[in-house]
Amino acid sequence: MTTKELTGKVAIVTGATRKRGLGRSIALCLAGAGADVVVTGRPSKPKSDLPHDEQDGVWRGAADVVKEIEALGARGLAVDMDVSSSADVQRLVAETMAKFGRIDILVNNAAVSRGNDRVPLQELDEATWRQIVDVNLTGTMLCCKFVSAQMLKQGPGGSIISISSGAAVKAPATFSAYAASKAGIHALNSSLAAELGPQGITANVIAPGLLDTARIDMLREPGRWEKRMAAIPVGRAGKPEEVAEMVRYLCGPHTRWITGEVFLINGGDVRRAAG
Repeated sequence: MTTKELTGKVAIVTGATRKRGLGRSIALCLAGAGADVVVTGRPSKPKSDLPHDEQDGVWRGAADVVKEIEALGARGLAVDMDVSSSADVQRLVAETMAKFGRIDILVNNAAVSRGNDRVPLQELDEATWRQIVDVNLTGTMLCCKFVSAQMLKQGPGGSIISISSGAAVKAPATFSAYAASKAGIHALNSSLAAELGPQGITANVIAPGLLDTARIDMLREPGRWEKRMAAIPVGRAGKPEEVAEMVRYLCGPHTRWITGEVFLINGGDVRRAAG
C-alpha cells in the first residue's frame, strides 16, 4: 500500500482490545491507510481470563490501541460496550458522531472467546448457546442496523465488513453454536448487500481460518500444534495482518462493485467445491 486511500474516512472496529488480536490488526491497518478509527471492547476481564502476555497489566487494551492509531497520524476513540446491547450500540454511534461527525466503515469483529462450547450438541448448555448467538450474530445485526442507518442519513457510500469463520462453511463436529452463529452472518450479509447496494454501501464477509492470535493459545502444545498445521495446505496459521489487508482493500475505492460476498482466507484449509 503506497497511498492513504482511506483519508477522510471514519471506521468502527468492534472487538479490538487484545494485544494479539485480529481487531487490533484491522484497526491499525485502517489507520495506516488514513482512516480515523473507533475501537470497541468489553470492560476489563478478570486477570485470569486474559491472555498470558496481558496479565501483568502493562497492556491497557483499547486505550493502547488508540495510542497506536494516533502514532500512525490518525485520530482514535475507545468505547467500552457490549455489541449485544441495543442501547450500547446506539451509544457507540452517538459517541462516534459526536467526535468525528460521520461513519464510513464498520468492521464487525467482536465475538465470544473460545470456551466450553466445543462439545457435542447433546452436552451444550443453552446459556452458552444464547451467549454465542447474542454476541456473534445479534451483535453483528445491531451494529449493522444502527451504523447503516447513519450511513444512509449522511449520503451515498460506505463499507460494512463482518468477520465470520471458515467454521461457518466447514461446520465441524462440536462447533455447533459457533458455526451456526457465524453462518447466520453470511445470510444476514447477503440481505444487507441487496438492501444497501442502491445507496452505494457495500457489505461483505471475511471468513478466516486459523489465525495466529491469542484465541488459539490452547493449541500451542507440542504435537498438537504440528498436527493442526499439517492439515493446512500452506502449512502455517494465518497472520492477522493478512486478514486486515483484505479488510482495507474491501473498504477502498477500487472495490465499489464487490458486495454480498464471503471471502475465505485460510491457507486452503476450507475450500469451496468446483462446479
